Amino acid sequence: MGHVTRIVIIGGGPGGYEAALVAAQLGAEVTVVDCDGLGGASVLTDCVPSKTLIATAEVMTTFDSSYEELGIIVADDTPPIEQAARVVGVDLGKVNRRVKRLALAQSHDITQSVTRAGGRVMRGRGRLTGAQQTDGVRRVAVEAVDGSTETLIADAVLIATGAHPRELADAQPDGERILTWTQVYDLDELPEELIVVGSGVTGAEFAGAYQALGSKVTLVSSRDRVLPGEDPDAAAVLEDVFRRRGMNVMARSRAESVKRIGDGVEVTLSDGRVITGSHCLMAVGSIPNTAGMGLEEAGVRLKDSGHVWTDRVSRTTAPGIYAAGDCTGVLMLASVAAMQGRIAMYHILGDAVTPLNLKTVASNVFTDPEIATVGYTQADVDSGKIAAKDVKLPLLRNPRAKMQGIRDGFVKLFARPGTGIVVGGVVVSPRASELIHPISIAVDNNLTVEQIASAFTVYPSLSGSIAEVARQLHTRKAAEDYL
Repeated sequence: MGHVTRIVIIGGGPGGYEAALVAAQLGAEVTVVDCDGLGGASVLTDCVPSKTLIATAEVMTTFDSSYEELGIIVADDTPPIEQAARVVGVDLGKVNRRVKRLALAQSHDITQSVTRAGGRVMRGRGRLTGAQQTDGVRRVAVEAVDGSTETLIADAVLIATGAHPRELADAQPDGERILTWTQVYDLDELPEELIVVGSGVTGAEFAGAYQALGSKVTLVSSRDRVLPGEDPDAAAVLEDVFRRRGMNVMARSRAESVKRIGDGVEVTLSDGRVITGSHCLMAVGSIPNTAGMGLEEAGVRLKDSGHVWTDRVSRTTAPGIYAAGDCTGVLMLASVAAMQGRIAMYHILGDAVTPLNLKTVASNVFTDPEIATVGYTQADVDSGKIAAKDVKLPLLRNPRAKMQGIRDGFVKLFARPGTGIVVGGVVVSPRASELIHPISIAVDNNLTVEQIASAFTVYPSLSGSIAEVARQLHTRKAAEDYL
């Protein structure tokens, strides 16, 4: 038998299990060490659960906002117009049981895929034991869930341990009234008055979802607007939608402490104001799971934040040790984690490898409407990082949007002057996560606005707005060329 590379992967999230599949397919001997179940936080407590919850919220929002306009007649006991009661409601306990069931099923499917490919899965916690040996191997000590220990020998190690919710000293979660986003799926009853602290992606997604499910929501944002890291036009649309639907959005308001008071919570802001509610969800960032793993002793450089430093092929500063996913802090998306893990295996095993290129990454905020982006941003253009022209087209002009009762959203494209090469885009729309794909293809393949404009689209369709924006950019480019 020829030489077999021994690979140990610590952490079974997208970075870990995708790496395991690639390594096994390329003939390596792979062991995945994970303490919670393959899929990691992405499958068990983050992406899969939250988007399953949001799927229910999305159906309710779509119905609530458009059933009258679309001519849908509800049962005879529908409340009169003058009453504030909703037409539809939700059984949160049933929703959360479905969330957990789907998450566990997905984790099981992933485990089966890894084992079928030839990988070994160990339930436990792994840590590096010292420096690289003279023969070039690394040793990983594993404490299994049953208390037993085992030392694994590896030619290469991938760290893919993810991250956990950040907690504030004066806002400690209790799992009942003060919650992190990993604890909300234990709720059996819908929060009557939910205070969400943090207006980033996680905070905005949960605030919008619980508002749609029927909670009275207050969103506490320390910044000037919600989603401060997203396209400003997109964030403005979402904030307007939130406020119009009744959400109390508190900008430039920093939470100093959260206390449980009987069957409710009390949130004290930095300016002394106090707000009360039935529950509080803390969405104030995350901490990488890198402590107590022997990383620095093994030669792995950590950033001040605790994240693992990596290069574009997922190498750390220690020979034979790679890292992928949220523990690196590169871009906290499951798709990026998976790509980092695959790239690491390609590099370790001598296969063709393309370094990670973040400018081709598509991302999505699963609010209603969704916000999808790819490539260079408005901030990049405004700061002079790249020279680009942009056109934004509101969905109100789109015939399919009119038919479906869609009022909010737009498509925006960025293209290089002169060449017309598409370098970025933003879609704010229902199912924006699906509509961004043709723009992602354009960015990844250096397509021009002329090429997008000349491609056929279905009529009527929301994707028709992408072609229309490209036509407008092409027309503007042609006029400038003529001048």
